[in-house]
Amino acid sequence: MIKPVATVDVSPNLPPSLERLRELAYNLHWSWDHEAMALLRRLDRDLWEETEHNPVWQLGLIGQEALEAAAHDEAFMAHLDRVCSRFDAYMSNEARTWYRRQYGEFDQPYIAYFSMEYGLTECLRNYSGGLGVLSGDHLKSASDLGLPLVGIGLLYEEGYFHQYLNADGYQQQSYPINDYSNLPVQQVHNADGTPLIVEVPIAEVMAKVCVWKVQVGRVPLYLLDTNHTDNPDDVRDLTDRLYGGDKRTRIRQEILLGIGGMRLLEALNIRPMVCHMNEGHSAFLALERVRVMMQENPGLDFWEAADICAAGNLFTTHTPVPAGLERFGYDLIDEHFPYLWEALGLTREEFHDLGRENMGGFDLFSMPVLALKLCHATNAVSQLHGAVSRTMWQWVYPEVPEHEIPLGAITNGIHIESWLSGEMTGLYDRYLDPAWRDEPDNAAIWADVERIPDAELWRTHERRRERLVSLARRKLRAQLQARAATQAEIEGAREVLNPDALTIGFARRFATYKRATLILRDKERLARLVNDPDRPVQFIFAGKAHPHDHPGKELIKEIVKTAELPEFRHSMVFLENYDMSVARYMTQGVDVWLNTPRRPKEASGTSGMKVIYNGGLNASILDGWWAEAYDPSLGWAIGSGEEYDQEEWDLQDYIEAQALYNLLEDDLIPSFYTRGRDGLPRDWIGRVKSSVKKLAPFFNTYRMVREYTEEYYMPSHARFQALVQPDIARGKAFADWQNTVRAQWAKVAIVNVEVKPEQIKVNEDLNVQAWVNLGALKPEDVEVQVYYGPLDSRGQIVAGEALDMQYCGPDGNGRKNVHEFSTSLAYANTGRRGLSVRVLPHHEDLADPIHTGLITWANK
Repeated sequence: MIKPVATVDVSPNLPPSLERLRELAYNLHWSWDHEAMALLRRLDRDLWEETEHNPVWQLGLIGQEALEAAAHDEAFMAHLDRVCSRFDAYMSNEARTWYRRQYGEFDQPYIAYFSMEYGLTECLRNYSGGLGVLSGDHLKSASDLGLPLVGIGLLYEEGYFHQYLNADGYQQQSYPINDYSNLPVQQVHNADGTPLIVEVPIAEVMAKVCVWKVQVGRVPLYLLDTNHTDNPDDVRDLTDRLYGGDKRTRIRQEILLGIGGMRLLEALNIRPMVCHMNEGHSAFLALERVRVMMQENPGLDFWEAADICAAGNLFTTHTPVPAGLERFGYDLIDEHFPYLWEALGLTREEFHDLGRENMGGFDLFSMPVLALKLCHATNAVSQLHGAVSRTMWQWVYPEVPEHEIPLGAITNGIHIESWLSGEMTGLYDRYLDPAWRDEPDNAAIWADVERIPDAELWRTHERRRERLVSLARRKLRAQLQARAATQAEIEGAREVLNPDALTIGFARRFATYKRATLILRDKERLARLVNDPDRPVQFIFAGKAHPHDHPGKELIKEIVKTAELPEFRHSMVFLENYDMSVARYMTQGVDVWLNTPRRPKEASGTSGMKVIYNGGLNASILDGWWAEAYDPSLGWAIGSGEEYDQEEWDLQDYIEAQALYNLLEDDLIPSFYTRGRDGLPRDWIGRVKSSVKKLAPFFNTYRMVREYTEEYYMPSHARFQALVQPDIARGKAFADWQNTVRAQWAKVAIVNVEVKPEQIKVNEDLNVQAWVNLGALKPEDVEVQVYYGPLDSRGQIVAGEALDMQYCGPDGNGRKNVHEFSTSLAYANTGRRGLSVRVLPHHEDLADPIHTGLITWANK
């Protein structure tokens, strides 16, 4: 290879009247604007497809004659004017956004959202799956809502892998290089025009990091890139691949995301009040935030600064499977962080303790544990996931009842316009209030789905199914050609699937717990279903296994081999290289979205939500989001939400496979094929409309991001701002208070509890008095509570409630440091009940007393 002596950036030479195409191309607003996509497709349909829907690359490839022709095409120019008007109205209408109406103006973004991956559009391969797509949808809705939010991530030169199958059906990986000059990303420069470089310590190296920007509507996303000529090769390669490399690579990527991300914000003169960690990958940001606060406030120690910073940190966990958590050996911690524990004033052991998790005989440094300890707000991504997570992390909060673990839940959603087909968009525009785009959480708007004629709704969905079948045939043909299949097999791809048959889709990451092959457990029974001449069923599969997940790859191989059997050849297809484009075709075209995880291992899932808005239905295990969404009028549940121990998994698979076959045979298939005289499946369409009416207002990121704002962003912002502005005096006082409480807590003891009377009737008052020794603490430093509830068979209080007790004054018998508290309560039901008394810290700036780890219970 020849090394160049100079480099030149070549950009499209657009006629002046088309210059705004460049502006449109570099703002990903086009990715959820069907009118804009239609304009870009109109410019050159073939190039639009060849460039994987990448307008920047398209403009670079299109011939000058075609550009001149478009500039003189009155219809095209009128179309461009319409798109630009819509775009300008969106970008300039910030004053009318939800956030501005609720909370007012802002100068700079003060919410920083950190994620390891972002799925924004298929041409920007910076995502691997659901986590990234959720991050992308989060930014899009933040833009729609007008939030003061900025995204932080990494830019990967090779992204996530390109999947293809060998002749034996086994997954192979390739890593095409991303050409940044032909992507909707732009390098960030200083005021003098030089590239912005952020320096990040990576072990012994001070890495030089380039910065790129992706504009997502109104929201900027900044991506860090270590491919700088001054870096040693192993550092330059850090941002080659998403989730690639060994543990050393992973910890360095996470240092880059967390510490580098905070340093980038500083370089941009953005001081976030709230830092949102989307999964634990970015948790190191909390340590960098503390380091900066200590540096700027001499005399503040680590624990004081950590108490203040935690008020502005939010951690969202996505992992209900302990094995899926990010943990590192202490050799890697020692390699990378001596400088940091020295700067924080910590010993090596104290630093290790920040993330210490016992793995049964040995310890590891856990990123989720670090996040839990340095965030005063934590949430899961569905209600069921919240319950699972509270169980999983109860050990971090000893003596706290499980249901009171400070880990809430905000159920995931999707960005509707990014996933809605053009045909369904037109249908909603015709029959729903136009506010469905701006207020998608308004249930009254979606109730108007009943106004859509059944025939029109059904024909619209049928067109999308036809397009899905057409795509599957094209992709299967290309796959067979790449595998050097026989010409007969290649030609046979033209006849696979039936555009009129019941079509069931399964597409997701091929982790074993998702059980992609559950439907294949009884192939004879399945063959009877797919080959029924009157009521045929067909299946379309897609998804990637992690490059190192060989059991996941075996699942893909089993599906591919099954699809090659004569009895399944025309009714089962596996589509290679699942991406956002294939995901749209599938979620917009399938009749049923199948989901078969092993409960409760699915944190949330969002692919099935996309089906709701496109006229499809869900059939799923009661896990993740479906556990709270399911109703018999909306779709189907596989099983009844049972959970099995690991030694029973084979039995579970058998039982739930049988339940799935029974569901198909007895309800789902008959519902689809039972037609009226007009040929319409009225029962099926009724379910579709019920699904849209009941689920569409909730399972979207407009509602989700608004909940994050109301429940986490703004409360965290208010707490952190109060602690640090106009100066840090209040924060210092709060930290000093916490230090005092920690130092004195060992002396806190509940001396005596009296309950009168011992027997009561329903709705009669029960009086509770408690005498508490507070040591050197004052009564206002604590809250004393009665904790009461029903008893289990072991005499333990189950899912109790807490009731604050009132301060009555110092102990009447003159006992030093002892204070009296009392309250009364009544029971609405009969039965055995238990109660206890507990003491927790109390302060107006404390987000949740449980976070302090200080709790004292009465001893019987």
